[in-house]
Amino acid sequence: MAPSIAAPTAPTWKWPRLRARPVLLSLAFSVVVGLSYGTAVRLDQLAYGSTLPASRAYVWELTGALCAWLSMPLILAAGLNAPSPRVGWARFLGLHALGYALYGTVHILLMMGTRAPIYWLMGWGAYDYGPLAFRLPMELQKDLIVYVLVVCFQVLLNAWREQHARTLRAVELEGELREARLQALTGQLQPHFLFNALNTVSSVMYEDLARTDKLLSDLGQLLRASLERREATWTLAEERAHTERFVSLVTARFGERVVVRWDIASGLEHVRVPSFALQSLVENAVKHNEDRREPLEVRLRARSEATGLRLEVEDTGRGFGATSPARGHGVGLSHLERVLALLHDGRARMERGRGPEGGARVTLCLPRQEAA
Repeated sequence: MAPSIAAPTAPTWKWPRLRARPVLLSLAFSVVVGLSYGTAVRLDQLAYGSTLPASRAYVWELTGALCAWLSMPLILAAGLNAPSPRVGWARFLGLHALGYALYGTVHILLMMGTRAPIYWLMGWGAYDYGPLAFRLPMELQKDLIVYVLVVCFQVLLNAWREQHARTLRAVELEGELREARLQALTGQLQPHFLFNALNTVSSVMYEDLARTDKLLSDLGQLLRASLERREATWTLAEERAHTERFVSLVTARFGERVVVRWDIASGLEHVRVPSFALQSLVENAVKHNEDRREPLEVRLRARSEATGLRLEVEDTGRGFGATSPARGHGVGLSHLERVLALLHDGRARMERGRGPEGGARVTLCLPRQEAA
């Protein structure tokens, strides 16, 4: 059997959603317009010596403005359902012509219906709308101006809302992408480090059970932080604890060949820093100097400055530019630079330099607001 082709569905009619604040604002605007027009008509009466009471001019214009306000949902409905001219001029013009005719008819009928009882209450006698041949063209041309202005405002407001929504979606998407990239860059441990750590644990497990238990605990917590950590920053105290677990596994493997010294200024424990930043810098220093016979000293410092927070990792190894035994890409300085760029939008920087013994020195300068 041939596949059935579904008949095109007719477009559903949409009704404008009326919210309290816009409705009240448009009501206030209509009252202001009515009073303004009433004042203009009264001044015209006085200019020509009219004996009509002042209240009559304000009744005319206020009822006209308020009845236009009551009829405005018809304009909004027509503007909401009329397609763009690029889609179809026939439906576009047809709906607006129908909407304008309906709006004008309802507006005039409402005016006549409200002015008649007001005239009776004010003691002015029966309300006379005047010759229709002159009154209708006058009212309809004013209604046409109101109709066009409201539709144009509606179109511009909808365009602004759509652009605002697209901007919000783009910002949300950028934030999600940035978070995904940060999660991909942070929380990674070098595969060769894991293999070496397991080998180290294997070599001591029959000699020192307590030490083996401590190493396995440190390795487990390192892996848990690497796999479960979802935030791109944490406190400096958490970063130090994580790095010390990493250092314990490194020193278990290299013994006295690797020494790590801490110099953290007091009061910085709760400052937020990029996750795994110090650990990756220590790992980088060890990786590029693991073939050296001389002892390697790694110094970690943290200081608060006027412009923010300064983290520094310095070693006594071969320094930048020298031939390194390290292979592969891993989570190195380039990855850490990308993390800083994603986190701080160019307000943080990484400085590479030479230590006093000729080794490498890496300094992270974080912006003040991120270190507060």
